[in-house]
Amino acid sequence: MSGLKIVAVSGSPTAPSRTTALVDDVARNVAEQVDGEARLIELAPLLGGLGQAVWRDQLDPVVQEALDAVEQADVLVVGSPAYRASYTGLFKLFFDHIGQYALVDKPVLLTATGGSDRHALLVEHQMRPLFGFFQAHTLPLGIFASEADFENYRVMSDDLRARIDLSIRRALPFIRAGAADRDALAGASRADAF
Repeated sequence: MSGLKIVAVSGSPTAPSRTTALVDDVARNVAEQVDGEARLIELAPLLGGLGQAVWRDQLDPVVQEALDAVEQADVLVVGSPAYRASYTGLFKLFFDHIGQYALVDKPVLLTATGGSDRHALLVEHQMRPLFGFFQAHTLPLGIFASEADFENYRVMSDDLRARIDLSIRRALPFIRAGAADRDALAGASRADAF
């Protein structure tokens, strides 16, 4: 199962960002557990390239490469700060350019950040339906973090650390099953070649 590509996507329009810190932390922890490689995609620097295109083929190469990385990932860790009771427009704009069937059955760990816990349902009521459209496999426990969980844009709260650990523990069986399916398909493809 080694070699899994874990891609984290931060939908924060600002830097530094608690959302970026959270998705990066979670992705690195997942990668450690599965002997994979974590990659962080921050959407803030891509805003100019995203905002000037209606169709995917109009996007600049840097944005295209980020979209390709998401579509080719074995596992996604996605996150957005709460903006007006939902994910950011930047987050939605990016995922508007993902192929409709590119995320089918892909494990997706959902995260969000907000000023207070009153935004905690963002994960369940906004993010989970978005990835349901893509037929992605949203993992059982999402992670919500508030400003109090961070210090200098780093995860510092013991409670948040415990939520991250539990979420990853619950996700691992699905991630491992997906990797085993992928490996079996690759083996069948090699056998078919002979």
